[in-house]
Amino acid sequence: MFKKFSKLGQAFMLPIAILPVAGLLLGLGAALSNDAAIAAFPFLGAEWIQSVFAVMAGAGNAVFANLPLIFSIGIAVGLAKGDKGTAGLSAGVAFLVFTATISSLLQLYSDADATIDTGVLGALVIGLTVTYLHNRYRKIELPQFLGFFGGSRFIPIVSSLSAIVLGSIFYLIWPPIQNLLVVLGEQIARMGSLGSFLYGFFLRLTGAVGLHHTIYPLFWYTSLGGVETVAGQTVSGAQNIYFAQLADPNFSGLFTYGTRFFAGRFATMMFGLPAACLGMYHAIPKENRKANAGFYMSSALTSFLTGITEPIEFSFLFAAPWLYVIHAFLDGVSFLVADLLQIRIGNTFSGGLIDFTIFGPLQGQAQTHWLRVLPVGIIWALVYYFIFRYLVKRFKVAVPGMELNVGEFESGTEQSSTDLSQRAQEIIAALGQATNIENVTACATRLRVSVVDTQQVDKTKLKQLGATAVVDVANGIQAVFGGKSDLYSQEINQILGHEE
Repeated sequence: MFKKFSKLGQAFMLPIAILPVAGLLLGLGAALSNDAAIAAFPFLGAEWIQSVFAVMAGAGNAVFANLPLIFSIGIAVGLAKGDKGTAGLSAGVAFLVFTATISSLLQLYSDADATIDTGVLGALVIGLTVTYLHNRYRKIELPQFLGFFGGSRFIPIVSSLSAIVLGSIFYLIWPPIQNLLVVLGEQIARMGSLGSFLYGFFLRLTGAVGLHHTIYPLFWYTSLGGVETVAGQTVSGAQNIYFAQLADPNFSGLFTYGTRFFAGRFATMMFGLPAACLGMYHAIPKENRKANAGFYMSSALTSFLTGITEPIEFSFLFAAPWLYVIHAFLDGVSFLVADLLQIRIGNTFSGGLIDFTIFGPLQGQAQTHWLRVLPVGIIWALVYYFIFRYLVKRFKVAVPGMELNVGEFESGTEQSSTDLSQRAQEIIAALGQATNIENVTACATRLRVSVVDTQQVDKTKLKQLGATAVVDVANGIQAVFGGKSDLYSQEINQILGHEE
């Protein structure tokens, strides 16, 4: 089971790599284009500046709005044993058919306003289904009169048909799940501070599969988030009440108690998860850190500035779901602590520095108690850092840059840079020539090679060619070439005529 989750985590690495940049674009664009940001910093209201923010937000949102589709493709590409392009295309088509099937059934048999959003869970089901069909049937031979549809052309067809079945199944089973979440939200709303903990915990837990969109609107926009009279008007919903109070020049005192559904975010997103990035970075082998520093730094910055946490969370979610549960628990505690300390900071987009600045310090300590976030945040940073560093290192969680058998690493002699094709030819020779190579893939830092006979592999030569270590694994070897591993993998497969 661990190996399966590890492979799944590796398959997610390609789409995950997109998220930090997309998160910065979306977070900065959305946060700096709202009315509160313009009121705080009037120069942001210039038309050309707002146009830039609109484009940034639109570009970033394009990625997050289509995240399930992107993950479906990424899973299929990452787990396909060959002809990966066909696998990716099939997954993309299958996911579109899957969502269209659900939409059509809703229009035919449900209320006009009914919606079903399966999020990343739907993407996972589609991606794994297409991977299974692709690996099993990509070389299928059909009768002669259907021969045109055989081989790789068969995969998009059978994947689409399977997606219709899966869409029909989700149409039947998903509404009860969504209704259960609604009932859960109603119970949480009645529990006071304990409810704040449960809200944060379940919001983060369901966020793993994209179902948090079923929970938070209940509190932000309906009476579950509170009902108050502001400037003579009755307002329902935590965020609606908060912005009504923000717009009322006569309002004084602390902001609405409904901010308990926002205030717990800041310690986790600004302090906890960036510290978790540092902890994971320090948990991976030293020789892998340089190649992965950009990912951890950009992911931490995205969370700190904008509160978008997917780049960090997806890096360990599928490799270690239990670690995500621990993270969700800590996030729930953050909401509980913010409630008990009467921290009353609202937000528009998420819980990063931008929203914190606009709705905390700029609104004043008397109305927000924003200063209390800072000591809590420092404690949260320490807790997240040590927990993630210890657990990731102790259990060899397959986060970016983590490799097994770290103790077997050895130093090698790096030769001068040569033409990529020539170097790939030399690596092939060191691996025992083409006849000894069955399959070549790469992760962030390692060239992973399945060979016929490991005795034919010249490890000394591989180290002379730049590998800092060569590790024996079942049915093959792993050669650590750092950031060049993926380039070598692609070049070797092209030379050998292998499908990738």
